[in-house]
Amino acid sequence: MPMMRSAMYGKGVDVYCAPTADDRDTWLASMQHIALEGRCYVLSACQYLTRGDFPDDYDCLLAPASEPETILMRGASIIVSPMGEVLAGPLFNEEGILYAEVSQDVIVRSKLDFDPVGHYARPDVFSLHVDTEVKSPVRSD
Repeated sequence: MPMMRSAMYGKGVDVYCAPTADDRDTWLASMQHIALEGRCYVLSACQYLTRGDFPDDYDCLLAPASEPETILMRGASIIVSPMGEVLAGPLFNEEGILYAEVSQDVIVRSKLDFDPVGHYARPDVFSLHVDTEVKSPVRSD
C-alpha cells in the first residue's frame, strides 16, 4: 500500500510495524525497501505455525493431525534499520523473539541522505490528501 506508507512517512513514523502472514523470501526484500524508502526502522512479525497448533478435528489440507510437527507457516520475522540493514532475523522455522537496538540519531542521520516527504517529495508535482476525519461505519443520509 504505497499511498498508506506515504501518509505514515508524512506523519514522521520512526518505527513501521508490518505484521504479516507472508513467509516468502520476497517479503524480506519488501521490508528492506520500506525501511530505505521511509528512513525508518521496520519491524515485521510473521507467524510460525505447525499442524499441532490446531485442533485434531481441524480439516487441514496441508497436513493430517497425525503430523503435528509439520510446519504450515515458517515465520520470517525481521528487524531492519533505516538504511536497509538487517539488524535481527529473519527468524525461520521456530518460535522466538527478535531484539535490536534502535536509535533516533540513526533516523535523523538517514533522513539527511534521503527524506521521502522532505525536499525529495516534489510537492510542486505530487500531493497526497488523507482524510483523517472520524467516520461512522453506518450512516443515514
